[in-house]
Order: sequence, then structure tokens, then C-alpha cells
Amino acid sequence: MLKNLLTSFRTPPEERYRRRMARIARWDRPIGGRLDRATAWANMLLADHGIFRLAYLNRHRVGSRLWRSAQPAPGDIAQLARLGVRTVVNLRGGREYGSWPLEREACERHGITLVDYVVRSRGAPDREALLAAPALFETIAYPALIHCKSGADRAGFVAALYLLVHEKRPVSEALAQLHPRFGHFRFAKTGILDAFFERYRDEGEAKGVDFVTWVRSIYDPEALERDFRPHAFSDFIVDRLLRRE
Repeated sequence: MLKNLLTSFRTPPEERYRRRMARIARWDRPIGGRLDRATAWANMLLADHGIFRLAYLNRHRVGSRLWRSAQPAPGDIAQLARLGVRTVVNLRGGREYGSWPLEREACERHGITLVDYVVRSRGAPDREALLAAPALFETIAYPALIHCKSGADRAGFVAALYLLVHEKRPVSEALAQLHPRFGHFRFAKTGILDAFFERYRDEGEAKGVDFVTWVRSIYDPEALERDFRPHAFSDFIVDRLLRRE
């Protein structure tokens, strides 16, 4: 692990991007046969840390019609189908790992609709993605599951959005989805998600401004990033030790 950490510090951003594009080209395609499938499983378990998710998927109910979790394996998707889940919302993209073609194939096999709604966990939430959230929640078939890689940050963020936008819950209740019990660290870079909702609470909810109006006319992503300061130690744990996305 130490060798990988040192390498990640030394590799130029352009080279990291090139390698990522090569991985996406490898996995963003259908599985071809037994060897292809075995390779995808090995990549999911080892490169994408799926071996830990086999022991704990970090799956929780958000409400009566919505679940949240980490990246599901094919067996998890089969179980979701038995629970009646009709839609899986992929928040991470994840096309650079074997998890992606395995998930897509399993959803097709079990008649589950797979939807992409990619969000960030370490930067100010994108305005266009935020404005697309109400339509997403209105149009997907329920029961549904939302997932990222670990089920801690992006899953918590979109679960909070669901409660705030779709179920019209207060910010205080929505923020409970960003909690250490799900593995979320608010003092690392991922804490910018907490800061986002707190800013809406102070600038919007407290003044009677609805969420969509606030996002469209008041929300300032650049100011949020400028004002937010993560703690170096928490950031080291989340990004370097836990290897979160």
C-alpha cells in the first residue's frame, strides 16, 4: 500500500487521466465470455475493493421506497430484485472497474432499470446536477436503490437530496444521511457536502426560500469551495487509507 501511495503522489495528472481512460475503454463494454467474466470479478473484488463489500454492503433504508448502499455485486442485485427493487441509480459512474459491466448485466437479467446520476463527493455540488434531481426522483420507478462506491458520501448526499427535494423534509432531517454511522467523515474533503446543506439551511430554508429557487438564484459553488477547509488528518484517512472515490 505504501508503494501505491508514493506512486500516486509522483504520477502527473495527465498520466493518471490517460490510465483512467484506458481502464474505462476496457470495462465499458459487454462481458464477452467466461474469461472476461472471471477477470471482471477479480477486478471488482481487488482493484475496486469489492471484497470488503461482500462482508458489508452498507445498505440502509432512506424511506419506505428508497434504499442506499455501496456498490452492489451481482448477488446483491439478485437480492434487491427479490425485495422488489425496480430501479438502481448509479451515483459513481464506475466504468473503469469490472463492477460496472457486472452491475449492468445483473440489472438486465433481473429486469431492474439502471440509471446514471453521477455526483461528486469532494467538490461543491454541480448546479445542473442539483436542478436535475427533482425530475430524477419524480420519474424513476420505486422501490429504488441509490449507490456509490462505499455507500458513505455520495449515497448520503443524494439520500439527503431525496428527503429534502422529494419528501419535503427539513434540512436537519436530511443531514442525518451524512453521518459517521454510514462511514461519512465531515472533517475530510467530503465534509463539503455537509457544508452545502448547511449553507442552504442558512441562506434558503431560514428565509423561506425553496431549495430549487436557492440553487438556481443564490447558490455560489465557488464561494462554498473557497470557504470550506478540510482537516488534513481526516482527509488522509478518507483519501489515502480508505481509498474513497
